[in-house]
Amino acid sequence: MKVVVSIGGSVLAPTRGPERVREHAAMVEALADEGITLGTVVGGGGTAREYIGTARDLGANEMILDEIGIAATRLNARLLIAALGERAVPSPAEDYEAAGEAMRRGDVSVMGGVAPAQTTDAVAAALAEYTNADLLVYATSVPGVFDADPNENEDARKFDRLAPGELVDVIADVEMSAGASAPVDLLAAKVIERAEMRTVVLDGTVPERIFDAVVRGDHDGTDVVPEGGADRPTYWTSEE
Repeated sequence: MKVVVSIGGSVLAPTRGPERVREHAAMVEALADEGITLGTVVGGGGTAREYIGTARDLGANEMILDEIGIAATRLNARLLIAALGERAVPSPAEDYEAAGEAMRRGDVSVMGGVAPAQTTDAVAAALAEYTNADLLVYATSVPGVFDADPNENEDARKFDRLAPGELVDVIADVEMSAGASAPVDLLAAKVIERAEMRTVVLDGTVPERIFDAVVRGDHDGTDVVPEGGADRPTYWTSEE
């Protein structure tokens, strides 16, 4: 089974402490021990937002801000690599070919951002498509995909299951709302639709939730299921 896991920067490293990074590294190691071929993509989180905000105040243009954000994602990726030790390639992959080659060797590939104007959400979807992954998992700080930003709207409704085209429509509607944010961005959703990629969006602040979703398909998030996709693919084992 081949899986790409996208871990938000605020999920992996909400503080400067090592605890959450160690916990997620242990989860990644446990997945590898299950025989899963694994690629990971790490976001920038609060570190990226802090540096981007400062640089914007200093007059940096959007291209420079994007480059700063990419650098922050790669810093977070290096934290995960440090915790994984020999299980991971020693530096973040900077393109899909390098990440895919690492996965083919059986190493855990860790990526941050790749190019300006492209979020790590989109990087994860592109890596999953490039490597023909069986499953793409977004470990976010919210418990799935909603019809509105749950941080802004207490009446936001969570979707348990969506088709890829429906995901695109939902994300487009959320992103049109001023100040709203979605757990997956629109470009990523469009890549998921194009690739017909089985995807799970969940709250990954507890790493065991990611493990259970990948190995057994058990989660409380949102399943994105391509047309004709099975409710439980053969690569998901039962709990017994």
